[in-house]
Amino acid sequence: MSSPVHHLILASTSPRRRDLLMQAGLTFRVIPATVDENSVRPGSPEKHVRQLARAKAEEVSEHYPESWVIGADTIVTIDGEVLGKPKTKAEAGRMLETLSGKTHRVLTGYCICCRKKKRTFCDVVETEVLFKELTKKEINWYIGTGEPFDKAGGYAVQGLGIFMVKRIQGSYTNVVGLPVCEVIDYLYKEGVIER
Repeated sequence: MSSPVHHLILASTSPRRRDLLMQAGLTFRVIPATVDENSVRPGSPEKHVRQLARAKAEEVSEHYPESWVIGADTIVTIDGEVLGKPKTKAEAGRMLETLSGKTHRVLTGYCICCRKKKRTFCDVVETEVLFKELTKKEINWYIGTGEPFDKAGGYAVQGLGIFMVKRIQGSYTNVVGLPVCEVIDYLYKEGVIER
């Protein structure tokens, strides 16, 4: 796939989102948004990720009005609790114990906009993930790898964390951090990319 006419920007520092778009064959630039995530008022998890994705895309779009900008935000929820990115080993351990043997939801809000064309599209994709029962030894080993940090929910499905996942219902790339199928479909519909 290519984007010969339009400029495409990913408004994220996430190497996982960057890799997903590269795997899909897109040509784009990475220009991270600097949105303060605490500035977005908390609401339902769905509303929260959609608002954050929109804020990120629109912030970058202000500086690059002719480009198509992709913003995204991903969270993990279980039993009404939102699991962010663990900052300590203890926090990572609590998250993994909470997820052990249960199904949780991964929500990614994404927003694609072009200021010059006055086009903005935002949506949320949900995926259900079932973890196996984790032993204390497995949790400690995984935390020791360093992988849980900077990951929503404290794990990376595309990394070593795959050993914990029994079943995924829905989009795999959504769990990684961006629902690629939905993003590609919208870009194609708008004529941003060619197949």
